[in-house]
Amino acid sequence: MMTTISSTFEPFREHLDEHHDRRDCLIKVNRDISAASKKVIFLLQRILNDASNDDHVLSLRAATEAKKKLAEIHTMLRSIAHELVGPRFWRYAHSISSGLQEYIEALSFVHYVEHGRLISYERVQETLCDDTGQHLFPLPLSDYVLGICDLTGELMRLAISSISRPNGRMKASQISLFVRGCKADFETLTPYIHDLHKKQAVTVQSLRKVEEAIYAIAIRSSEYELSPPMLDHIVSQVVSGGTEPSEEPDPPSRQKRLGDIQGPRQ
Repeated sequence: MMTTISSTFEPFREHLDEHHDRRDCLIKVNRDISAASKKVIFLLQRILNDASNDDHVLSLRAATEAKKKLAEIHTMLRSIAHELVGPRFWRYAHSISSGLQEYIEALSFVHYVEHGRLISYERVQETLCDDTGQHLFPLPLSDYVLGICDLTGELMRLAISSISRPNGRMKASQISLFVRGCKADFETLTPYIHDLHKKQAVTVQSLRKVEEAIYAIAIRSSEYELSPPMLDHIVSQVVSGGTEPSEEPDPPSRQKRLGDIQGPRQ
């Protein structure tokens, strides 16, 4: 009798063991994908902040180096494709969701550095193909949107770190417009994508930081009537935590305002 009961439940035990083994394998690869994607992002930030070359050279170099790292991530994604065939993908989608979002963040960052625009959903899906062009697995729209939301934080860091470089203020303005557009476009999706409202709140913070830096520099430029080279120098000092030289005389416009405030001398 006991043998009969045991043999009855044997297929269920095997099914559960197979399920847990597959899930553990996917979680491990998911962590590896997340770690590799973060390395791509760090690589991009490090190269783009190199002050020894102009922006165009840095962008080409950063994109080239990052694509080599992305190829390693593609290999990881292909290694788990056989575990995500058909309905299985939706059963285990949560196990690889965070890794997919990190990958999309890194991929979209490379695309923005290279082309200056947002990577499309279709283009991301094209990267998730095997050698024959067949899709490895479906790309959830939620993972795409959440990955792009994470991109806005990296663009904020790029804008702040680049703002003291020549043409850095223009780059920061372009990033500000891009992030503002992402925030506005994704707002309508907030009720339909879990956790998007949290990501949107972070995007608002990133946008505010970039805008405040741009506004502060614009006001300083208007107030002191500085030439672009001198303004770049002052911005560099402010960003690095330095102070303006005390021996620099006040501009005529500022001297006049100080005189108006202080009134005539007795």
